[in-house]
Amino acid sequence: MTRELRRDAALAAVAALAAAAEFAIATATDSAGDRNAAAAAGLVLAASSVALRRRDPRLCWIVALTGFMLFVLAGGTVDLVAYTLAIFAVYNAGRRDGSRWSWAAPAALVVICEGVSLATHSDSAMYWFLTPLVWFGGRAVYEREQLAGRLTERAAELEGEREAYARLSVRYERARIAADLHDIVAHALSVMVVQAGAGQRLAGRDEALTAETFAAISESARGAEQDMGRLVALLGEPDAIGAAPDLHVVEELVRRAAGSGLDVRLRLEGDREGLPAEVVEAACRVVQESLTNALRYAAGAAVEIVVRGEPEGLAVHAVNGPAAAHAALAGSGTGHGLQGLRERVGACGGQLEAGPAGDGGWRVAAWLPRRVVALAA
Repeated sequence: MTRELRRDAALAAVAALAAAAEFAIATATDSAGDRNAAAAAGLVLAASSVALRRRDPRLCWIVALTGFMLFVLAGGTVDLVAYTLAIFAVYNAGRRDGSRWSWAAPAALVVICEGVSLATHSDSAMYWFLTPLVWFGGRAVYEREQLAGRLTERAAELEGEREAYARLSVRYERARIAADLHDIVAHALSVMVVQAGAGQRLAGRDEALTAETFAAISESARGAEQDMGRLVALLGEPDAIGAAPDLHVVEELVRRAAGSGLDVRLRLEGDREGLPAEVVEAACRVVQESLTNALRYAAGAAVEIVVRGEPEGLAVHAVNGPAAAHAALAGSGTGHGLQGLRERVGACGGQLEAGPAGDGGWRVAAWLPRRVVALAA
């Protein structure tokens, strides 16, 4: 038994004892009128119904009004104690009995009291006014509690949604950071590994070319270090604002790749002005990933990059020929490159296609709209 039910049982016991004591005192002082044992039983029954006010509100007011009716039929009058118990049952019906039949409680009490008033020729105005008022008061409390319960449930749902959104945001942010790290590290490492292999072959044979090779490695490492520094600054400083991306970065990427010995050609066509920062950054990442894959899997193959501005968006095409020999870095990829590109391009409302070319090479084609549309989750 819960604490509330034990409290109701104790309250019912106290009410029954008080009713019995009041009846005994009235009988001893000859003020009980025509009361008898049936009236006493009805009074105690009405008092005992308090124990049911939480467990079964409908049974509570039925038992209470049954006891009250038994009391008035046996005693022939409306006693203050009995009426108080009955009016409490009516209030409890309004507050706790949410069914459509709870209105029967005040109606039954008014009918009983009106019958007594007609039999005794007494005024019944108080019963007509007070009884419905008490029921409506209980109903107002009931509706307020129901509203509070619904608001509490909604608040719990919103809290759950907030936590789910926070977890999703963390996962998205981790994926974005992983994509940035992949783009920075994979490209730099690919350049350095290719150049290191070339430097190893040239060491001791051509000092000038060896020096150029190590200069390319150093430049690639410095570029990766700067990119990592910017990324760490953006992660560590909430108010930090990164530099606005520019399509000139594409030219720099191609220049670095060409310095690494890659046979790469770049064509810039059409109107490329006024593009959103998200579109420019996605285009730069497409070019960077394409060059990285060409260095990794198709060393020695020619690469053609085309960036074409159109009225509705920006098209980026990267095509490389088949590898001249087995690539030293083949099979060393993490698999995050193309997946990250698809997420970046998709976040801008664009499309990405990547797959084998007809001559055995590889082709990457991206379409990025000028107007970035927020996609539905």
